[in-house]
Amino acid sequence: MEPLASRIRPKDLGEFVGQKHLVGEGKPLNIAIKNGHVFSFILWGPPGVGKTTLAKIYANSLKANLYELSGVSSGKEDIRNIVESGKIFPGPKVLFLDEIHRFNKAQQDFLLPYVERGDIVLVGATTENPSFEVISPLLSRCRVFTLESLSESDMAEIIERTGIKLGKEAKDWLIRMADGDARQAIGVLENASKLYKKINVDSLKDTVQNKFLRFDKKGEEHYNTISAFIKSMRASQPDAALYYLARMVAAGEDPKFIARRMVIFASEDVGMAQPTALVVANEVFRAVETIGFPEAQINLAHGVVYLSLSPKNRSAYDAYFEALGDVEAHGNLPIPMEIRNAPTKLMKDLGYGKGYECYTDKDLLPEKLKGKKYYKPKK
Repeated sequence: MEPLASRIRPKDLGEFVGQKHLVGEGKPLNIAIKNGHVFSFILWGPPGVGKTTLAKIYANSLKANLYELSGVSSGKEDIRNIVESGKIFPGPKVLFLDEIHRFNKAQQDFLLPYVERGDIVLVGATTENPSFEVISPLLSRCRVFTLESLSESDMAEIIERTGIKLGKEAKDWLIRMADGDARQAIGVLENASKLYKKINVDSLKDTVQNKFLRFDKKGEEHYNTISAFIKSMRASQPDAALYYLARMVAAGEDPKFIARRMVIFASEDVGMAQPTALVVANEVFRAVETIGFPEAQINLAHGVVYLSLSPKNRSAYDAYFEALGDVEAHGNLPIPMEIRNAPTKLMKDLGYGKGYECYTDKDLLPEKLKGKKYYKPKK
């Protein structure tokens, strides 16, 4: 049976709830949809706020052939098949690419010329900042629209549309739990209606325990798991670190998020004990970015074991934040004259750069901080 969220999905802007800054009267997407304006764009926003719905409404306004792909499971061949389908189904081809941030660089490069030539009208959807996740040439050919979490009144209206009855206390709890994510609210409500005769706060809480709803990327389980992952590597326990890595991968966590945390860990925790750890971590991130899943999970595992077994030394990390503390406490202290830049004669005459030596044991800190030692090598 078709999921409830799909059955009650708005078919036009008149039924759409939220995002008034984009779809309200006179706003950009409202104008584009009403006028049938053909252009590629990316919808950036949190889960369950209407990205898929807007893509479908837009495609309908163009009377276009709509093709839906996921950045998680699709690839170059899927793109090629869509382009080839033009021989059978003429007319505009709108590609809705959900989780476009999961398309690796090579896949995005492959998509680019089709978007450039207008063979495909791309509507991408992402929960991640497109500036970091979408290659510049593709991003420059798309307009980016930022969507916001749904307000409590928006959520209440959507819950009413489900036709499932529940009291005010249960509705308020559901709205707070979903935190602006309509899809999650509808999913919990639909499951609760199948499991329980009466829907109240307790039955909703029991429904949320369903394992498929536990790993909310904005919720407690997300932060608990990444915390356990980092602390396991810090404790030099590769088995525990691999287990928490596997949990995140199985739950659908963005592999680039995991790889970014590993790059940070390489400098923060391994640091000067094994400086090449940063090189390895960066290469893992690069592999994840260019290879994509499922193969890139092997690269993640390799990096996790390497970082877990590496010696640990936080001296560079601690030194920097101690220096930052002095910057915040003392402001911009005068820089010693001998290490100031002297690009003009006047500045030279004023003593800028005077007495500068390339290699010196002289303390080059500002006068107020002379003798201060931030970096304390681990013995």
